[in-house]
Amino acid sequence: MSSIVREINCPHCGAPLRYNPGEIVGLCNYCGYTSVLDTGKSFTLEHAMLINRYTPNQAVDQVRSWMGSGFMKPNDLVKRSQISEGTLNYLPFWIVRMNVTTSYKGIFERMGPGLVKEGKIDKDYDWLVLGRRRSEFPTREYDVPLAGKIPFDFRRIESFGNVLNSELSQNEAVDMAKQQVGFHHEFLAKQDVDRIVEIDHEVEIEEPVFLHAPIWFFSYEYRSGSYSVFLDGVTGSVVKGDIPPAEFKLF
Repeated sequence: MSSIVREINCPHCGAPLRYNPGEIVGLCNYCGYTSVLDTGKSFTLEHAMLINRYTPNQAVDQVRSWMGSGFMKPNDLVKRSQISEGTLNYLPFWIVRMNVTTSYKGIFERMGPGLVKEGKIDKDYDWLVLGRRRSEFPTREYDVPLAGKIPFDFRRIESFGNVLNSELSQNEAVDMAKQQVGFHHEFLAKQDVDRIVEIDHEVEIEEPVFLHAPIWFFSYEYRSGSYSVFLDGVTGSVVKGDIPPAEFKLF
């Protein structure tokens, strides 16, 4: 069953603004204006985008090049694989700029009697949060090329590209980023102590950036299996790709 598409008017130019239930941000196809759908108020955050630099054929060539490189892949992967689908999606990301200072106390007991240790972790982040609630995209493995971002311009979107709206509000993205960084700092603290007794996070948040980044979604068939590849449309590098298991012959 297809999803229900709703329609309101763009608060900037008055053109029809179509969106799916659950989406937070609306993008006007006519003037490129961005609105918060819950309230219809103007979108005051920085809205940026990255430019896709690959045609469909060039993107396929990049995937083929990846298939033919590396010793972990089957020798006949390029020859016997069949790319069944390739789609360019502009994914919505919230870039949450923050400074996080974590103070912790724990017990170090790897080498004899337990020793109480205290430590501090102080780091700055441009933490990436994908604005889609259900997606297989490996956000933590994506090194977003922020140096290439420009103000969002709908005219720079190719006819074959799909712009996906955010399903997360700014507050939801910030809360998710704080939680994820907290887990990350806890992991770092556990490199220093075996048991954490106390831990506290001080978080300073700057204004987030809303960014659309071009990611190619590829599916391919190899022998009897189906696999996926995510290709960065800016750099042409594979963010993550499924590698079929190599077949070994017994002599």
